[in-house]
Amino acid sequence: MLSEADTCRTYVLPKLYAAGWTDDQINEQRTFTDGRIMVAGTKVWRRPQKRADYTSIPTNVLFFDRSGPPTHVWYYEQPLPEGRKNYTKTAPIQFEEFTDCIAWWGNPRGLPADRRENDRAWKVPAAELLAANCNLDRKNPRAKEDITHLPPDQLAASILEEEQRIATLMQGIRQLLAR
Repeated sequence: MLSEADTCRTYVLPKLYAAGWTDDQINEQRTFTDGRIMVAGTKVWRRPQKRADYTSIPTNVLFFDRSGPPTHVWYYEQPLPEGRKNYTKTAPIQFEEFTDCIAWWGNPRGLPADRRENDRAWKVPAAELLAANCNLDRKNPRAKEDITHLPPDQLAASILEEEQRIATLMQGIRQLLAR
């Protein structure tokens, strides 16, 4: 049985190279955080870095039309099954979980699909992806905002705002206790 890395090198990389991608455009096992900072008393440490594979980040399926130069790329956010927090190497995504995605994309008889944007599916213009240096990383525009995925400056501002609110509440409590 091939490992994930072997599968990538055997099947995915040759297709990317054939499509004109270069080594500087491809990153395997890319980390996207330095690891959460943990504090307990005077001890401070970092948790392991998060990688693009096997995290709680939504799984997106991308669709490209090979009939000519694409005008857009379809994205389909694959939901986790009930009770699952993420996919792992020992509990990977199963083919049966793609039933809704397959039904949305098209039917087995080859008839045109009733493909529309919805809560799980959206399309991005190819020009936008090219302008982003072919970065295909896109969030579902209809997904609920998750504070853990805010940009660092927005997250820091949000934390500071909350700290100031707490300080104001604490000052009010002190004044009440002083009476």
